[in-house]
Amino acid sequence: MSTITAADINKLRQATGAGMLDCRKALTESNGDFEAAIDWLRKQGQKVAAKRSDREAKEGVILAKTTADNKAGIVLCISCETDFVSKNAEFVAFANSIADAAVAHNVKSAEELNNIEINGAKVADLINDKLASIGEKIEVSKFARIEAPYVSSYIHGANRMGVLVGLTKTSEEAGKDVAMQIAAMNPLAVDETSIPADVIAREKDIAIEMVKAEGKPAEMAEKIAMGKLNKFFKDNTLMAQAFVKDNNKSVADYLKSIEADLKVTDFKRVALG
Repeated sequence: MSTITAADINKLRQATGAGMLDCRKALTESNGDFEAAIDWLRKQGQKVAAKRSDREAKEGVILAKTTADNKAGIVLCISCETDFVSKNAEFVAFANSIADAAVAHNVKSAEELNNIEINGAKVADLINDKLASIGEKIEVSKFARIEAPYVSSYIHGANRMGVLVGLTKTSEEAGKDVAMQIAAMNPLAVDETSIPADVIAREKDIAIEMVKAEGKPAEMAEKIAMGKLNKFFKDNTLMAQAFVKDNNKSVADYLKSIEADLKVTDFKRVALG
């Protein structure tokens, strides 16, 4: 059996918000497996902090931009160590120059971006020069790109979050509204068909264990668990979420009100945190 350290307990506490004793018990029950410990806490009915892939950069500048024809867009984070640097006008301008180059060169990855040139110098070299002059670690820590018949971009909170959303048809209004929805509600996927099967299986297993823990009969567990799973889809998939500007309709309903066959093809959300 693995040794559970105070650092392990504190790490789980910071990630989930659960109490120290509960975190110790969870790690003990899961033999030190961090992900299994999170699942154990959830199975006990505890609300834990959601794991999100956008929690990667401590500080930096996030930018989202589209091509002139709105057929493609990029969102990236030029990270640094302090908000003093990230709020500096010169650093923001530097980040914008890199984002503009990414759009102009039709860049598809962070690696490709590091190798393109701006005024004869590679982006990677420009970043190293900036690192040397500022004295902080600087890098392209996050990069995403989407293509669609229409791509909208949105920046929230003084370059602390960026969103791209792809639509099947041109609609500036819908693009802005849906991007703001994604920024506010942080959905996991466009719809339930976009959520990986292993994630669905995990949520269903957790729901069944929670129902059993509540003392419900085993024959009812599956049905009740499916109800919990449907709520998970409603809370975490963009199309099923309540539209933030009108909670009486879903995002899917909102899109239909703009144009009957208007749909979201993809989205990307990058945030500091």
